[in-house]
Amino acid sequence: MSWLRELVEVPVGPAGAGAGGPTDIADLADALTMRGFEVGAVEPWPTADGDPPDAVLDLEITTNRPDCLSVFGIAREVGAIYAAELRPPEVEPTVASAADTPISITITDPALCPRYVGALADVTVGPSPRWLAARLEAADVRPINNIVDVTNYVMLELGHPMHAFDYATLAGPEIRVRRAVAGERIRTLDGIERTLQPDMLTIADAERPQAVAGVMGGADSEVGDTTRTVLLEAAYFNPISVRRTNKRLALSTDASFRFERGADVSAPIAAIARARHLLAVIGAGRPRGAVVDCFPGPPDPIVVRLRHQRIGHLLGQTVDPAFVAPTLTRLGFAPRLETEGESPTWQVTVPSFRVDVHREEDLIEEVARHHGYERLPTTFPALTRPAQAAGGWRARDQTVRRLLTGCGFSEAITYGFVEREAALAMHVEASDLVALSNPLSEKGAVLRPSLLPGLVDSLIHNRRRERQDIRLFELGSRFRQGAGETPSLAVALTGAAIAQHWTGPERTADLFDLTGALTRLAEGFGAQVAFEAGTMRALVPGRTARIQLTCGAHTTAVGWVGQLDPTLASRRGLPGSRDVYVAELDLRPLTLDAFGRLRAAPVPRHPSVVRDLSLEIDDALPAAQVRGTIWAAAGPTLVSVREVDRYQGSGVPAGSVSLSVRLTFRAADRTLTDAEVQTATDEVVSALEQAYRAKLR
Repeated sequence: MSWLRELVEVPVGPAGAGAGGPTDIADLADALTMRGFEVGAVEPWPTADGDPPDAVLDLEITTNRPDCLSVFGIAREVGAIYAAELRPPEVEPTVASAADTPISITITDPALCPRYVGALADVTVGPSPRWLAARLEAADVRPINNIVDVTNYVMLELGHPMHAFDYATLAGPEIRVRRAVAGERIRTLDGIERTLQPDMLTIADAERPQAVAGVMGGADSEVGDTTRTVLLEAAYFNPISVRRTNKRLALSTDASFRFERGADVSAPIAAIARARHLLAVIGAGRPRGAVVDCFPGPPDPIVVRLRHQRIGHLLGQTVDPAFVAPTLTRLGFAPRLETEGESPTWQVTVPSFRVDVHREEDLIEEVARHHGYERLPTTFPALTRPAQAAGGWRARDQTVRRLLTGCGFSEAITYGFVEREAALAMHVEASDLVALSNPLSEKGAVLRPSLLPGLVDSLIHNRRRERQDIRLFELGSRFRQGAGETPSLAVALTGAAIAQHWTGPERTADLFDLTGALTRLAEGFGAQVAFEAGTMRALVPGRTARIQLTCGAHTTAVGWVGQLDPTLASRRGLPGSRDVYVAELDLRPLTLDAFGRLRAAPVPRHPSVVRDLSLEIDDALPAAQVRGTIWAAAGPTLVSVREVDRYQGSGVPAGSVSLSVRLTFRAADRTLTDAEVQTATDEVVSALEQAYRAKLR
């Protein structure tokens, strides 16, 4: 807090310290919290004997406010809160460029480094004064020596990173800010030798790189006990370039933390001037020559139009115009009154350190913060038209959830990224995969081309926690090259279909339990589903089927259902040996349009007639195919077809099966006669004989 008090005239101390300011540090913390800052803690800080007690504010700064990653940035906010005067740090007067400077600076890529400032200083390396080292320690920065400590001090105070090179180790008086050459290597200050890539920016001398721009300096030019002259640098580096280099080298520093969030392009001169002043104050050095400022293309300042009427419209309350301009001025903006009257307008020049302000709404947010979020009224926006109806997919997904939870399934939510091997195992070709350019780990290297890997992992998670009977489903998108994003449904089932009970034994779930759930799902949408035998990687042959969905007059293949290959399940880490049944289908053909065609039917007034047929038929025929032939041949009075028995063994030829089918006939307007039912039954038998050579037993 002593550091903050030096920069802004706000009485911070024990109760009664003064009117107009906070009575204690806790009040200051509350005031910052109300302005959008998160205060983690207020910690007491030990001081030397005789010094007044001090404290440390621990602040969490959001990524859009790099200007507050400094003591001076926080002092600016405090000054705006209490209308207090800022006291900028003392600096040494500098000259932008001069002929008597013995160094030259060349920037080969201004897009990555728009500005680079350098200056020389003759120094005497030693320990820092206690007051300077104590402030670094309070900010959790380890003191090293007086030269390095000054650069760190300036970074913490002004928010702009700096670096000091041992001038004697450089190959000549030239600094080249350039891209690295492919395969070029540098040993950084942490002692690790790193290989650079052509898209990484370096600070080099005439022969080799001496620093990774915006990240870390090189060990070869490190300031040490024998250093007599240093080259101080302060620059502006492209945030995206610094972030990319940081990630590729896995090297995060205090400097990269600030540069990748957006530094102040006008700050390098001030940082150099402050550093040279501090070196003189602590007796660690004196300037040599002038400051060299290489700034090929200074940007035009951003000017934003701010309307008082717009402030009231967005905030829902009127803010006094006399409050707006002074508040923005204290925050570093330069408002110029454009029009006067009841609703004035300002042209506001945005300072270069406010990289987050680009539009009128950003300025209104600043006004709202310091006017007080707690003063904003609770209002509802005026609705000029009805709210837009939710997309059809929302109703579809909700219906899927309702139907499957009714079948005993629980919804799972998994990551959209999976490992490459898991994706390839699920009937996906390598050319179909959508790879991430910068994955966090190999566990999430590609966008999931199937929901099944994540769902199987969820099943494994449950099994490892002694859950044996598991029914899961997931709604989500899958991604494939050429096919884009597809809304999909995956289902997984394992364990008991009927738990053990005193009324009967346990029954293990099988493929028909899963196909039954899918049939119920289709019926809930007014559709019909059929299953055709097939083969697919990751599923057991003979226990795999393609899912055919019929909605209205359209029949579409939407996915697969079957038993998961036990070898694959074991390789994924599934404990135990119980069978796992899975299904995955495309949800796009599954719509709620059929609901518009559904009509409630009255309870039948006329009786039904039931006929059972026992057929000897080829055992390789799918049941759905036989059922379809029966429906087509029986005529309009057939209302139900159900298989009631299936027998193979003695008395039935090899390759055949005895299939018992129950047919239910009914007419809506009359009682059917035996002759009508017999005619329809004969048509069914005749069609089966012609199509499949079936025999009536």
